[in-house]
Amino acid sequence: MHPTSPDPNRPDTDELVQLAVEQGDVKELRRLAEAGSSDAADELVQLAGEQGNLQELRRLSDGGNATATDELIQLAVEQDDLDELRRLADRGNTTAAEQLAELSGE
Repeated sequence: MHPTSPDPNRPDTDELVQLAVEQGDVKELRRLAEAGSSDAADELVQLAGEQGNLQELRRLSDGGNATATDELIQLAVEQDDLDELRRLADRGNTTAAEQLAELSGE
């Protein structure tokens, strides 16, 4: 076997991502995302949003993941979490600022 050939007995990243999604395995998705899998990062954002996992969404958002920031804002709005919206607005996020103003005015 050539050293750069994939091992047929070892699952590829796509399979690992799919398995982690099916199992709801946030840790495995995080590991795969940190290893460079954009699919794992996307799935991690989606799973964290579905689970209402603000901590994971914050971590991803603070790391520069714009999709996680959008998901975090949406979740904060749903939960009337003014503190989270304020934190994001203070970091310069205009969407969070707009949502904060809207919720504060109600």
